[in-house]
Formats: sequence, structure tokens, C-alpha cells
Amino acid sequence: MTAFTIREVPDDIARRIKVRAAEAGQSLQSYLLSLVTKDATQPTLAEMAARAERYATEDIDIQDVLDAVDAGRAGR
Repeated sequence: MTAFTIREVPDDIARRIKVRAAEAGQSLQSYLLSLVTKDATQPTLAEMAARAERYATEDIDIQDVLDAVDAGRAGR
């Protein structure tokens, strides 16, 4: 496994992170690992845009949109 070192963390930020870790019932290491893991596993906006671009089609028109809205409303 890789180890990270973060230098020059402002004291007020370090205190807040330590408090949040304690409130979560986690060690500081465990809490920070969960933050890093969450960040790394969530797609960025750029990744989401690229994914949407791959699935986008150009052969949709306004009537297709209106039909989909009507179908959704009818299903309520």
C-alpha cells in the first residue's frame, strides 16, 4: 500500500479534521482514508461529462422529449 504525507496543514484545519474523526468514532488515519477513498471513487464532473457524451445521441428531437415527459407523467 502507498502512504501519503500531507505537510503544512493549517492548525485550524487539522483540529477540525481531528474533531470530525472523533465524532465519527474513527482514528484520524481511518477517517482520512475514508475521505480519500470517497473522493477517488466518485467520478469527477469531467468524467461524468465524457460518459454522457459517449451515450448522447443526436437523433433526438423536441417531440421525443415531449413524448417522454408525457409518458412519465402518465405513469404517476
